[in-house]
Amino acid sequence: MLRFAPSPTGDMHIGNLRVALFNFIMSKQLNEELIIRIEDTDKERNIEGKDKEILDVLNLFNIEYSQVIHQSSHVKFHRNFAIALMHDKKAFNCFCSTEQLEMDKKEAKEKKIAYRYLGRCENLPADQVIDNMAPFTVRLKKPLKSVSFTDKVKGKLTFEPNDIDSIIILRQDKNPTYNFACACDDILNDISLVIRGEDHVSNTPKQIAIRDALKYEKKIEYAHLPIILDTNGQKMSKRDNASSIKWLLSEGFLPEAISNYLILIGNKPPVEVFTLKEALEWFDLSKISKSPAKFDIDKLRFLNREHMKRLDNKELSRYVGFADDEIGALAKIYIDECNTLNDLREKIKPYFEPRDEDGEFGEGVKIIKKLILKSDHIQDFNDFKEHVINETGLEGKNFLKPLRIVLTNSQDGPELAIVYPLIKNFLKEIAS
Repeated sequence: MLRFAPSPTGDMHIGNLRVALFNFIMSKQLNEELIIRIEDTDKERNIEGKDKEILDVLNLFNIEYSQVIHQSSHVKFHRNFAIALMHDKKAFNCFCSTEQLEMDKKEAKEKKIAYRYLGRCENLPADQVIDNMAPFTVRLKKPLKSVSFTDKVKGKLTFEPNDIDSIIILRQDKNPTYNFACACDDILNDISLVIRGEDHVSNTPKQIAIRDALKYEKKIEYAHLPIILDTNGQKMSKRDNASSIKWLLSEGFLPEAISNYLILIGNKPPVEVFTLKEALEWFDLSKISKSPAKFDIDKLRFLNREHMKRLDNKELSRYVGFADDEIGALAKIYIDECNTLNDLREKIKPYFEPRDEDGEFGEGVKIIKKLILKSDHIQDFNDFKEHVINETGLEGKNFLKPLRIVLTNSQDGPELAIVYPLIKNFLKEIAS
């Protein structure tokens, strides 16, 4: 079983989606289920409706999953696990106040050493624990030996007990902390492989230590993906527009192109342009680069154009706001000039906007429009052109320029003989 475990605390960003894509691909390759685990135990940070938005994005990107689990539904199990650890004397009640812990952290900072819990409450006599009415957290005892695991991307990593520390597993309100909830749910969900961002590397030994303390023997494998950098070589911030999936989609990037790009960066695929389905055939997690990947919006634009070319006319027409093969074919005329769907929409939009009837060629535009409205449908462009010439008496640029304006709403552009067959069914609408 694999899991994608987002928090409903903000919009989906490219790092989240990359993790989701890799989990989906590996679930297919391993023939294991993929579950979506909404990590919603931090109630103060949760944003209403974000869980649905996450699922909508996954569905849009064709990421299949077997079920959705809200972590908050497991809190009773988390508490039972904590009770079991205290019963086995592997966890203890900590009565240290927030003020005391802040003083300890300040002192560690002044000494220029990493803060670690000082163990004040670890060995309190039983009567002091029972009689103490102060609020308390529950802490896991620091492991006695180092924790090692072999990451599928980073290789072997080892953490000493002091790196892990005596971590809090239940807060004062008796809700689980992030690491404890994750470790418990990975047990409950029978997870075999965890793929996530490298910002979680320090969490992994803590979660392993929790599972070890619970005597869970199944080995869970890990792959921590390198971060994505911005154009300045800094970690991409959620404030960067390009990091937001919602923004990329609103700018006219296709889901297929975004997926292609996120699988491509930091990887060496056999081809540069591919679909998610095609990636299932050759994707190799062990070949992901250990180095951070740099986000290149120009590369994404190139891939987007290539994926727009792959769309059939009907699909492309829908993307630019219509439902006709002809408009899709018209849009394809402009694809080499466009990087996004928004660019294409801007090319098609003028065809259905009012023509300038006050400019240099305005009189000719009026004459041709009136003729179109009273004429029967003409299939062939040359026949149409001859009909306009015969009926209007227009000639030279006073014919060609108004004709082009009427047909394309522009004084230049593609050959009218190419455009006419694609818009002939809309001429009455255009001329009205």
